[in-house]
Amino acid sequence: MNRVLLWLALALATAAHGASADVRTSYPPELKPAWQQARAAHMAAELLAHYHYKRTPLDETLSKKIFVEYLKSLDSEKLVFVQADIDRFSADRARLGDAIRDEDLSVPFSVFNLYQRRAIERYTYARTLLKKGFDFRKLEDYRYSRENEAWPKTESEMRELWRKRVKNEWLRLKLVGKDDRSIAEILDKRYDNFLKRVARIKSADAFQAFMNAFTTAIEPHTNYLVPRAAEEFDIAMRLSLVGIGAVLAEKDDYTTIRKLVPGGPAALSGRLKSGDRIVGVAQGAGGAMTDILGWRLQDAVALIRGAPDSVVVLDVLPADAAPEGQRKRVSLVRKKISLEEQAAKSSVHSVRDGKVTRRIGVIALPSFYEDFAAKRKGDRRYRSATRDVSRLLDKFRIDRVDSVLMDLRNNGGGSLAEAIELTGLFIDKGPVVQQRNARGEVLVMSDTQAGVAWEGPLGVLLNRGSASASEIFAAAIQDYGRGLIIGDSSFGKGTVQNMIDLDLLAKSNTPQFGELKMTVAQFFRVNGGTTQLHGVMPDILLPAVSHAENFGESRFDNALPWAQVRAADYKPVGDPKAVLPILVTLHEARVKKDREYQYLKEDIAELTRQRRRNSVSLNEAERRSERDRLEARLRSRELRNDRGANSDEGAVGKQSASAKGGAFRDDGLQSSERDLAVELAAEDARKNAKDVLLNEAVNILSDELGVLQSGARLASRVKPDSPLGPGQKRGGDAVLDRAQRR
Repeated sequence: MNRVLLWLALALATAAHGASADVRTSYPPELKPAWQQARAAHMAAELLAHYHYKRTPLDETLSKKIFVEYLKSLDSEKLVFVQADIDRFSADRARLGDAIRDEDLSVPFSVFNLYQRRAIERYTYARTLLKKGFDFRKLEDYRYSRENEAWPKTESEMRELWRKRVKNEWLRLKLVGKDDRSIAEILDKRYDNFLKRVARIKSADAFQAFMNAFTTAIEPHTNYLVPRAAEEFDIAMRLSLVGIGAVLAEKDDYTTIRKLVPGGPAALSGRLKSGDRIVGVAQGAGGAMTDILGWRLQDAVALIRGAPDSVVVLDVLPADAAPEGQRKRVSLVRKKISLEEQAAKSSVHSVRDGKVTRRIGVIALPSFYEDFAAKRKGDRRYRSATRDVSRLLDKFRIDRVDSVLMDLRNNGGGSLAEAIELTGLFIDKGPVVQQRNARGEVLVMSDTQAGVAWEGPLGVLLNRGSASASEIFAAAIQDYGRGLIIGDSSFGKGTVQNMIDLDLLAKSNTPQFGELKMTVAQFFRVNGGTTQLHGVMPDILLPAVSHAENFGESRFDNALPWAQVRAADYKPVGDPKAVLPILVTLHEARVKKDREYQYLKEDIAELTRQRRRNSVSLNEAERRSERDRLEARLRSRELRNDRGANSDEGAVGKQSASAKGGAFRDDGLQSSERDLAVELAAEDARKNAKDVLLNEAVNILSDELGVLQSGARLASRVKPDSPLGPGQKRGGDAVLDRAQRR
C-alpha cells in the first residue's frame, strides 16, 4: 500500500484526459437536444421544486449556480475554455431556469457544442507540439491542478498551458527510458484517441452533463440518470446482469476482453481469452453482423447484453492475431451473471500474542446492495448485502472466529433498508436511524427482528470513502456501544435519496426519460446527532490517505448544514470507552515498531506535500533528482523488508510486503496504453500487497480480546441483564440463523 502512495506522489502531475481518435481535425456535427430530454428536464424541475428536501426555486439565483456547475463539470481544470468563451454566454447564465421550464435546451447545448469544439482544438494543438520537441534544461514548473485558477484570458495563454502540459507528459515517459520517437508515438496516439472519443459524444451525454449541473446546484447528492445510466445503477444494486460473462475494455478502437467471469458463458465456451477483440456482434444464430470497430465501450456492451437464454454471435479477432488476421465466430447463450467481485467477502486473520493465537474474521463490504426488483416480486432468494454478510457470520461461528471486523472502506452506501437490516445482525430489536423529511417530521427506523447473528466482539473499519449507509451502520454500532470504530472519519453524507422513474411519471412504456435520484430526507443518529458534514469519528484514528479539504461532504459549498434532533429511545449495550485507553496505548506502542506503518505515514506526508505544492518541475535534472530520491527510498525499504522477512512470516502485521515496488512505479502510461498482461499482473500485485491499515485494525481487535481475557469488561459483549433473543445462549456463540429469517 505504501508503494502505491509513494509513486502516486511522483505521478500526481499526470492529469491527462483519457483516450480516443480521429487524425482529422474536423469538427463533428453539432449535438441537438431531443424532445424527450427537454420534457425530462421539465418533469425533473417540477419534482425538485415540490419534493426535494431543500426546496429551491428555479429562479435567477439558482440559474446562475447551474451555469457555474455546468462549466465546472465540463472544464474543471480550466484547460478548454478561455475567458472570452465564458463571457459569450454571460447573458444566458440567468436564463437557464427559463430554458428548463420552456423545454428549450438550445443554450446548454450551445455551451456543450462549444466545449466539444474547443476540446478538439486543444488536443489538435497538443499533437502539433510533438513535432517540435522540448528543451528540458529550462527552469520552469507545471501546475497540474487548476481547479481554483482563473480561465486563461487569451489563446496564447491557453497554448502556453498546453505546452507545459504536453511537456510534462513527455518528460514522464522520458524519465522511464523511452526514446523521443516512441514518446512522440505514444502521446500522438493518446491525443488522437481523445479526439475520437470527443467525436463519439452523443446528445445523451451532453444532456446528462447539464442535468447533473442543474441537480447538484441544488444539493450535491441529487442526480439525473439517462436510461442507460439508470440501468447501470440497477445492475450495481442487484449485483447481476444478463450477458456473456466477460469484463470488457476499450483498447485501440477495439472492444477487448479484459477478463472472463468464471462460470460465465464466455469462459465455459473455451473459445475466448483475455486480450481477444470483439469486432462484430449479431443477434441470434442467423442475425446480421454489426461491425463495432471504433464504437464506444458502453454502446458495444449494450449490444452484447440482452435477454436471458438468447443467442449472441461474436466476430472475434484473437489476441495474438494481426489486425488483418484470421477471425472466428463464437456463438454464446446469454445467462445471468453474478458480480461476485462486488459482493461481500470474508477472510480470517490469525494474530499471535505470546502463546495465544486469536482469529479475527474480516468481512469486506463494497456497498449496501439489494435486488429491489426481486424482493418486490417476492423472490425468497433475492440478493442483498445483509443476507450475504449473515451467511459469512454463520461460517465464522463454525470456524470459531474470536472477533469480527466489518471493513467498510470506500463503501459509498446503497440501500437504506440494508443499512438497518445489517445493523440488526449485531444488535437486538431497537432504533437504528432517524429520518427527517422536508416537512420536519422525524421517523425512527428500527431493526424489528429479535436476536443477533453475532454477539461477540466487533469492529468497523472506515475511511473517507465510507459514506451514507456505511455511516448509518457505523454510527449505530458506535451509539449502542456495540463495537469499536477504527480508521479515518467518514465522508459526512447524511442525506437520503429516492429513485424516481420519470417514465412511470410520464406513463411511457419504453425507457426514454431516465430517472431522478432526489434527496428527500436527512438522517440522524439514534443519539440525535447527524453524520452530515462531520461524518463518523473513529474511536481509534489511523492515518488518513484522503483529506477533508479535497474529499468529503465538507468540500461542497452547498451541502446541507449539520443539525440535531431529539435522541431516540434506545439502550446502549456496552461502553467501548472503558477499554479504549488501554487499546490506544497498545496501538501506539505497536505502530512505532511497525516499519510498514511508518512507511505509510511517510508516504502520506509526501503525498500531502506534493498536493499542497501543486506543481512539478519541467527541468529534467530536477525531476531525475526527485525520482532518484524516491527510488532510493523504495530500494532502502525493500532491502530492510527482505532482511526482516523471517520466522514471523504469516503473523498479521509482521510479514514482508507481498509485492515489490516495481509493480507500482510510474511508467508514464495510461491504463489503455499498457500491455494487457502487464496491466492485469500489476492489478493483482496491488490486490495482494500488504494492507497496513487492515492489519493494524485486526491487531487492535486482537488487543481487545486480550484485555477481555485479562479481566477487563469488554464493551461489545451483551450486558448481563439484557434480554436473550430467540436461539441465543449466554456465554457462547449466537446461534440465531438470521439468513434463514430474512
